Amino acid sequence: MIQHESLNVYGETLEPCSEDPVTGFFRDGCCNTADEDLGMHTVCVKLTADFLNFSQQMGNDLSTPRPEFNFPGLNPGDRWCLCAQRWLQAYEAGAAPKVYIRSTHLRTLEVIELNLLKKYAVDLQ
Repeated sequence: MIQHESLNVYGETLEPCSEDPVTGFFRDGCCNTADEDLGMHTVCVKLTADFLNFSQQMGNDLSTPRPEFNFPGLNPGDRWCLCAQRWLQAYEAGAAPKVYIRSTHLRTLEVIELNLLKKYAVDLQ
């Protein structure tokens, strides 16, 4: 499996998203991706109760711990690498979480426009 270059949406070095809980397709704490990452887990977000409820309604329960998969379950306030398409669905439903744009992978721009990401960014200076 070949990992795509670790660049954020600005073409700069991708910043870590979360080590606690550890996130990312590669479980390396970053929203890195590869061709095998069909969900494109590239958007670093700050989870909210609204988004977690939305995700559960869409059939992906991120709140319930799954020890058999070494998954602790997620809580509002946690940082997590979301699938770009899921973030866009949440946006369209009014439940999109805030984005750590410097920790969001460049490939996200294949699905979500940069200006939209900027509107939800919590780490713009």
